[in-house]
Amino acid sequence: QVQLVESGGGLVQPGGSLRLSCAASGNIFSINAMGWYRQAPGKQRELVASITSSGSTNYADAVKGRFTISRDNDKNTVFLQMNSLKPEDTAVYYCNADLTTKKLHYSGRYRYETGNYWGQGTQVTVSS
Repeated sequence: QVQLVESGGGLVQPGGSLRLSCAASGNIFSINAMGWYRQAPGKQRELVASITSSGSTNYADAVKGRFTISRDNDKNTVFLQMNSLKPEDTAVYYCNADLTTKKLHYSGRYRYETGNYWGQGTQVTVSS
């Protein structure tokens, strides 16, 4: 069973900073891309930033220059450093991971399965 657990959300004033963390656990063999999405009330979920296993990053235009995504491959953890926060950054932030699990099959052989997983979300509110 794979779990993605986010932490670090909260209330911050405009111009402030927050750092989100997401730790993946379970029978993980390897993690490919990890990313952060967000969903504001009444809006669709959107990609904020993503990072591959080799460290290549991708950012939404709205957060370029303000947010930085990073990961610790040894700890299966991804981070999102958010600076110069704006009220429009207010949303529930979700961690996402493309990963491969390794499970011992009843045949005695290992079985590898690739899937996409989501965390439960953490609220970020930017308000004075």
